[in-house]
Amino acid sequence: MSLLDHFHEPLVSSHPWESFHAAWAGEIMAWLNKRLSRRYFATIYTHLGPDIAADVAEFEREPSPEDAPANGSVNGEVAVEIWAPPVTALAMPAIFPDDLEVRVHDAERDAKVVAVVELVSPGNKDRSEARRAFAIKCAAYLQRGIGVVTIDIVTSRRFNLHNELVRLLGQADTYLMAEETAIYTVAYRPARRSNVDQIDIWPTPLTVGGSLPVVPLALRGTRAIPLDLDATYTETRVRSRL
Repeated sequence: MSLLDHFHEPLVSSHPWESFHAAWAGEIMAWLNKRLSRRYFATIYTHLGPDIAADVAEFEREPSPEDAPANGSVNGEVAVEIWAPPVTALAMPAIFPDDLEVRVHDAERDAKVVAVVELVSPGNKDRSEARRAFAIKCAAYLQRGIGVVTIDIVTSRRFNLHNELVRLLGQADTYLMAEETAIYTVAYRPARRSNVDQIDIWPTPLTVGGSLPVVPLALRGTRAIPLDLDATYTETRVRSRL
C-alpha cells in the first residue's frame, strides 16, 4: 500500500501522526513477535514530550511525612535518614529526545536489548540539538553492537538524521544520503570482521505514494531477520481506516 503524507492536510487534522505512529509501532511489535524465535520478544518504548518534568518536580519538592524512614527495620532492612544532595552549582542545558521504539529483547540474556526500530518524530528533527541527540542515541546502540532500523516519514521537516549520525561518527561523505532525501529508512548492522569494527548500512529513500521496503533487522551477536515495513504499514492503515 502506498505511503501517505501524515504531516500535512488532509490527514494531519483528522488522523494525528502520534496515533498512527503508535499504531504502527504496535503492528511492528506484533509482526516481530509472530516471527522471532522463542528466545526473543519485542516490546514498545515511548516517550513523547517533556514528561521527565514530573521527575524533576518530584526530587525538588520538600520531603513529606511518607518520605520519612520507618522506625527500626522493615523486612530485615535498616532504616536510613532522608538525604538530599547539595544545591547544584551548575545546571547544563540538555535535550531529552522523543522516543518511539520497538525493542527486541533476548530472553536468554536477562532480556537485554538486541535490536531497535526507531520511528522518527517531528521533534527529533526540530532543532539542531534534537537532531544531534537522536544521532547520539542511535550511535550508542550501534556501539553496543545493537542493530538499528530508522524509519523517517516526517514530511514537515526536511533534515536527514542518517546524515547527522554519519557526521557525528566522523565518517566520510561517501556514507551520506543526498541532502534532499527528507523521508527514508536506514538499517544498520554493527559487525566485527578480522578484528575491524564496521557498521553495515542499507539506506532506502522513500516517496509519498511509493511502497516501503523489506529491511534487515540485525539481532546483536547473531543473524538479521527481514522486517517487512510495507506489510506492517499496510496493516496499520487498514486498522486506522486510512
